Amino acid sequence: MEPQEQPQMLPPPPLKIPPNVVPIRVEPAKNSSIFEEKMKPKSSKGKKVSILTNHFKVTMSSAMGDFYHYNILFSHEDGRPIAQKNTKLAVIEKLYDTYKTDFSAEKLVYDGFGSLFTLSPLPQNNLDFSVVLNSVSSKGESDQKRQRLNFRPKIFKVEMSFVSIISMQSVNESLRVLDTVVRQRALKQGCLVLRQSFFANETSNFIDLGGGVLGCRGFFSSFKALQGGLYLNHDVSMTTIIQPGTVVDFLIRNQNVKTPLEINWSKAIGTLKNLRFKVKHLNREFKITGLSDRSCKEQKFSVKLGDITIETSVYDYFVSTRGIALNFSADLPCVNAGKPDNPMYFPVELCFLVPLQRYTNELTVYQRSAMITKSSQKPEDLIKALANAVKSNNYEAEPLLQSCGVSINTSLVQVEGRVLSPPTLKMGSGDYIVPRNARWNIKDKKFVEPKRLEHWSVVNFSTHSDVRKMCVELAKIASTKGMVINPPLCVLEENPKHRKKPPSIRVEMIFQQMQSKFRQNPPRFILCFLSDKKSSDLYGPWKMKTLVEFGIPNQCISSNKTDEIYLMNVLMKINVKLGGFNHFVLSESIRTVPFVSKIPTMIFGIHVSHAAPGRVDIPSIAAVVGSKEWPRISSYRASLRALSPKTETIDSLFKPVSQQEDAGIIRELLKEFYASSGQKKPAQMIIFRNGLCTSQFDSVLKVEMEQILKACNFLEKNWRPKFTLIVAQRRHHTKFFDANLGTNILPGTIVDNKVCDLQSTNFYMCPHTSRIGTARPIHYHVLLDEIGFSSDDLQELIHSLSYAFQRSNSAISEVAPVRYARLAAMQMSQVIKSGKTANTSESYVPGFLLQ
Repeated sequence: MEPQEQPQMLPPPPLKIPPNVVPIRVEPAKNSSIFEEKMKPKSSKGKKVSILTNHFKVTMSSAMGDFYHYNILFSHEDGRPIAQKNTKLAVIEKLYDTYKTDFSAEKLVYDGFGSLFTLSPLPQNNLDFSVVLNSVSSKGESDQKRQRLNFRPKIFKVEMSFVSIISMQSVNESLRVLDTVVRQRALKQGCLVLRQSFFANETSNFIDLGGGVLGCRGFFSSFKALQGGLYLNHDVSMTTIIQPGTVVDFLIRNQNVKTPLEINWSKAIGTLKNLRFKVKHLNREFKITGLSDRSCKEQKFSVKLGDITIETSVYDYFVSTRGIALNFSADLPCVNAGKPDNPMYFPVELCFLVPLQRYTNELTVYQRSAMITKSSQKPEDLIKALANAVKSNNYEAEPLLQSCGVSINTSLVQVEGRVLSPPTLKMGSGDYIVPRNARWNIKDKKFVEPKRLEHWSVVNFSTHSDVRKMCVELAKIASTKGMVINPPLCVLEENPKHRKKPPSIRVEMIFQQMQSKFRQNPPRFILCFLSDKKSSDLYGPWKMKTLVEFGIPNQCISSNKTDEIYLMNVLMKINVKLGGFNHFVLSESIRTVPFVSKIPTMIFGIHVSHAAPGRVDIPSIAAVVGSKEWPRISSYRASLRALSPKTETIDSLFKPVSQQEDAGIIRELLKEFYASSGQKKPAQMIIFRNGLCTSQFDSVLKVEMEQILKACNFLEKNWRPKFTLIVAQRRHHTKFFDANLGTNILPGTIVDNKVCDLQSTNFYMCPHTSRIGTARPIHYHVLLDEIGFSSDDLQELIHSLSYAFQRSNSAISEVAPVRYARLAAMQMSQVIKSGKTANTSESYVPGFLLQ
């Protein structure tokens, strides 16, 4: 056995001290915004209730000093930058141990990227260090050198440069430091860290979603300065990870096969690339760069044995030279962890995926459903989990937080909420309904504006349902709603032999049948039966064909659901797609909606959807819906555009193509409003923008607001309607609970104190009842209000718009225009996945929203 090389202890190199420069205080910049919305008086409507929230009160020592911010750069001895986060963390820890005298009693807080914070200044403004690590080995070395290289010391360079003094008056920057302390603690504990969410490697946190994918439960922790003071916002968080264990077991589950010989290795390359793994006989990690072109027994490489260089197969090397038994790798590809010019092969059965590696591909419908169902927690269980986590985390024991005098109360904060009464709804035949628990029964009620379904056809994609019987049942239920459904012109049955053909081909063949039947007068509506609507791969190609190419309204229906409740829901959608209405909010019917019913007002919902992480080939979709038929607040029309992938800002709201023509979204919707509202142009516009984080408010909304103004002026010079601009945030970590019962809050609950943001008028509203788990409110931010709503009137309007959604007999969590925009964007995304419109730069489908 070759003797192990002992590490050489190198003395710390001397500091390279540049000329002394006294740090200059950088005063915090004042928060600026293009919006000047002032805080309005608090609202008063509704029944007051006591509510618990997942915020924990934080107190800090009044004697706390300022923070010092430094940029930090890491590199190898030869100048190459360090990419691995784990290596950077190891270097930081070694740096502190090696140069304790230079840092005195300073605690270094590293954010994992390029910033470092201390509570007092370092000796110099610019510092260079050399750090020696004894257990870091280079990637890509040949196998026979690995054991020796594991003990060869490596030298890394660290450069620090002073940036600024962070005043404690700069709230955002000081919170950033406190959050960095929490992040650094989680990283040291070996957690997967995603922004402020931390996931530990504990099997009790894992949820099997199928396909080699696990849901992983963790916790979100972030310090926030809110209206009631400083709080720690603590919440559960979920992500998806690769199932750890052997590479072969993962691929078998991922591809749903039974043996290693059935694995599709061409497909496996894309799945495995860049995943980290360990090898059975080596105690270090590697990264998968690819797979070998040949099988393990055929893949050759050169190896030096003593003074002789021989060529051997990977299989023979591990079995004969290394004495490692291989059971099934001989005819399978090898895992490559090397570079193109220097491959490093391992038999696949020796490779084990390490834990806590994110799965970034898009989940299937079944995986998403399992994630929601299995990860949901009852309110009482969530309260207990959060309180226990804050206690067990013991953040106060962190040295820097101790130095700051940080103290965290372990009890959930109590706030005051108000519960609004539900709006009265108008149904057909002069009936009225007052929803109970945010739901209403329409079994014995007629639609307020039912439509007739005629000149329509049915398409059945090889399901085993009695389609004609179901159509008769649908017509029977429709009659109780005031709708008339004529018998279909025909029922087109797919040839069962075509079921194994690609989805787009199956759709094309059905349309060929349809065109032969309807040469001159195609159907005006199609009811399409799928085996399972949600998971069917026919859905995207079908919508592409019917809506984009032919503009035929249609409704997909799942053949495995035939109960009356399901068919009632289908009828609600069909009636809306035919131009009907199922219910009205009474205030819109009798024209008593404050500020909206008396003055021509247009309501917008704006949403941008993005493809799954890593899918840079699929464009983002901008969906904008605008109200029509004023003074109604339940009638909308959508317009959509494709954006560059991962783009949040919409650049096609105003798009002049000549001095006379604007091809933008807003002009299109404004003309629809004008034509459907008695030749009236809107004097006021209420815009709900969905999906923005707080840091995007100024940049994104400034661009979009300017476009909307330009679109108005392009239509009519000097036309300047009044605007109210509201951001609706779904993705946040604030939860509410009934303070007395520990259950979900009542539908209609509003919170606008203590845990709300300091800037702009903002409040949380939860108009709906959560079916499973803990209810999540929507966080509304009023960034601009030229119309002049009172807080009560605006909250009443938002509450009513949550009941205006026509496809449901229950209140939804967000306002109807935002939900319509989200649905339209999701549906267009499905169309794009069919592969035919991925390169479309602009596209819209009239009435697409209701399809």
